[in-house]
Amino acid sequence: MRQSLGAFVTEVVFDGGKAAFALGDGRVVWEDGGEAAAHEGAVLSAAAHPAGEGLLTGGDDGRLAWSRPGRSEKVAEVPGAWIDALAASAGSGLFAFAAGRSLVVRDAADAKFERRFAHDKTVAGLAFDARGRRLAAATYGGVALWWARIADQKPVVMRWAGSHVAAAFSPDGRFLISSMQESALHGWRLSDGRDMRMGGYPSKVKSLAFVDGGNFLATAGANGVVLWPFSGGDGPMGKQAVEVGFDDSALIARVAGSGTMLAAGLDDGRVWVCDLKTQALEPLKAEKGAAITALAAQGGRIAWGDEAGEVGVASA
Repeated sequence: MRQSLGAFVTEVVFDGGKAAFALGDGRVVWEDGGEAAAHEGAVLSAAAHPAGEGLLTGGDDGRLAWSRPGRSEKVAEVPGAWIDALAASAGSGLFAFAAGRSLVVRDAADAKFERRFAHDKTVAGLAFDARGRRLAAATYGGVALWWARIADQKPVVMRWAGSHVAAAFSPDGRFLISSMQESALHGWRLSDGRDMRMGGYPSKVKSLAFVDGGNFLATAGANGVVLWPFSGGDGPMGKQAVEVGFDDSALIARVAGSGTMLAAGLDDGRVWVCDLKTQALEPLKAEKGAAITALAAQGGRIAWGDEAGEVGVASA
């Protein structure tokens, strides 16, 4: 499937097996033609709703919305703020969003449940662990770790100088990785706080995803997908990363994975997929165009969108 949606693609999320595209004009559009008007301005963040139906989206209108084809409802509102950090967990039924320095946690099954956590600096990225019990908030100076359901607590702060803009837990919960404004990653082993620098990128790492059951962390920001090894007790400590699909004419803009399938979207509009078992690359979109801004993988399907509003879905 290929089509033009006429607006910058902020994010693509699989919703019940169907690709749903969150757009810069405030709409959410599903691959089968379903559509919802979620925001008066741009969609800034998106995640699958924990209930398993529809998308949660944050916008520059200060709204958090739950959208399904043909309808959208307001879940929360922070007047005058941007909701550009959002995470959800199907395992725990929780979702979290940030506006400025404030982080809010809600329960999809309990309208009365709410937790609010304050930070000294703006929260730029959020991530739940695999069980949806712990929440990482990327901010200036490090990443704050919160127990999502506990009201009165002080966070464990994994500190490292600089601006942290995204976070990800390894699937086994042993490691925390952050992407930084300074074209690098930083990581911590949570059992003892030992940290690691993961640098050498020519541009900012705007996308990262654990693949192959957590054996590798795939990252954008280089001429190929950089794969950091995470098998073993030390993760990537003392080990070298490998690069897949190197091309000196373009940079990897987005990565996504499902099982041993690794997908990459490039800043020149191309999209490819690689089976990590065979290391064979297959082009899904060979023609060049606007930079890929959104990418998702589920099962054997890959969905993407670019800054000009062109989207596609293909089977790998």
